Amino acid sequence: MGIDWSPLQDELERWKAEGLTLPVWWRDDDAVTVTSQLDRLTALSDTLRVPVHLAVIPRDADRALADYVLGNANLVPVVHGWAHQNHAPANEKKSEFRLHRPMPDISKDASAGLAHLARLFQDRLYPMFVPPWNRIASEVAALLPELGYRTLSTATPRKTRFSVPGLEQINTHLDPIDWRGSRGLCAPDSLISKTVGLLQDRRAGRADNAEPFGVLTHHLVHDDDIWSFTGDMLQHLLDGPGTVWTADKPKNLGDPE
Repeated sequence: MGIDWSPLQDELERWKAEGLTLPVWWRDDDAVTVTSQLDRLTALSDTLRVPVHLAVIPRDADRALADYVLGNANLVPVVHGWAHQNHAPANEKKSEFRLHRPMPDISKDASAGLAHLARLFQDRLYPMFVPPWNRIASEVAALLPELGYRTLSTATPRKTRFSVPGLEQINTHLDPIDWRGSRGLCAPDSLISKTVGLLQDRRAGRADNAEPFGVLTHHLVHDDDIWSFTGDMLQHLLDGPGTVWTADKPKNLGDPE
């Protein structure tokens, strides 16, 4: 698969010329157990030396996954909703944590997800909430800090560092999968163009470069092209001004902005 990376390389050279650095992180969704795809994800993470923030579906997560994660330092478990179950009506986009059911039920699921994964992963669990389909009501987000969460992760560039007081927003920005079409790799030139545009916004101050630039993957549905592109994209970013960001080392969040 021949890919022209020169537009991205040119942009990254501008970053280096201006003395800029780019924090980069990796999130992978929908883990529940050990699979050959998880083995491949872990191997790529080890090769790149980039930790994967593994968004685990609490209801279905098993002991085998916990043992596997505890044995692999580059896997950082985070909370992926509760059951990855759609509660939205047919005429709305799928969601588990929008206001389609009573708030006590929503709060109970968010709390149960954190508690269950804390039992499985112990102190390796990072209290990040990843709502399925990257959708969450603002009213639900406001509940997360009191439930014990420190971070919320959805998609697209954040508008503020703290979505609510005490809850830092750290999103993903690039998903290589063509979900609405082939479910294979999106056109590589489009992905590269999108990345360049996002980096230009950061370099020009139109977007928050303090937010780690997030690459989002879904290991269970990757084909060879997706695996290859993901590895190459991360490597290009790191060969440029990229620095690895990981949530496995708690930091002082400071005061909400």
